[in-house]
Amino acid sequence: MECNIFRCAELMGKNIGDFSVEDIKGKVLPRLQKWNVGVSSIGSPIGKVFINDEEGFEKQKKMLDTLCQICHVLDCKYIRIFSFYIPKGEEADPYKDEVVNKLKQLAEIAEKYNIILLHENEKDIFGDILRRCHEILKVVNSSYFKAIFDFANFVQCGEDTQKCYDLLKGEIIYIHIKDAVTTDNQNVVCGTGEGKIPEILSQAIRGGYKGFLTLEPHLVLFDSLKDLELEDATEIIKDNKGLDGEGGYKLQYESLLKILENIESKEKAK
Repeated sequence: MECNIFRCAELMGKNIGDFSVEDIKGKVLPRLQKWNVGVSSIGSPIGKVFINDEEGFEKQKKMLDTLCQICHVLDCKYIRIFSFYIPKGEEADPYKDEVVNKLKQLAEIAEKYNIILLHENEKDIFGDILRRCHEILKVVNSSYFKAIFDFANFVQCGEDTQKCYDLLKGEIIYIHIKDAVTTDNQNVVCGTGEGKIPEILSQAIRGGYKGFLTLEPHLVLFDSLKDLELEDATEIIKDNKGLDGEGGYKLQYESLLKILENIESKEKAK
């Protein structure tokens, strides 16, 4: 399996969407090349505007055009996007046609550059739950609009990740490694939550998945390292101090390696 934790987002103190192509060529790319860092996907803010914000959408279309050009500079072919915020207090389903229409417009821009847009099942957007994720993927029906699978986001939306994977696996070409528990909607180290990460990763690998695994810890501080060994995720002790980025990624990375090693061992034992 190919695994790369690098995405191009919030470099040098600002979001990737605020960079020009010239900025990337002159400031960002040389730094990446110096440290031999590859970019697997651009973590864009596209789709993180309210569905009825027409001015904001027009700005995002222009941003996407630039980001597609940046993809070519960075030698990557994926851009992470979202499916719009719904006005507060309103139901999401009545906005389906409008959401689909705008996603199709974005996919058309991506198609011009042969770039694939990856929809993340983010909380509080139209495509947050399984049913709506499946609907937009099928109705947009584009080779340039596919799915990211984010375990934690589905958990925090009350979804069964196994059911989500079973229905969406034909559209998934990118996976976010992030776990959560429903008891208090906290993110936890991968494999210790309710996302069923080990089981689903094993299925994906057996099914021929060759895409990226992106670390997205969003971790709180654990009370002690022994808590990482608990099998029952609801018993993990947390507080609100938070981990720094380095510590969070280290925990997540090491846990992911153990999961992958266990999957490999089980496959060899068959």
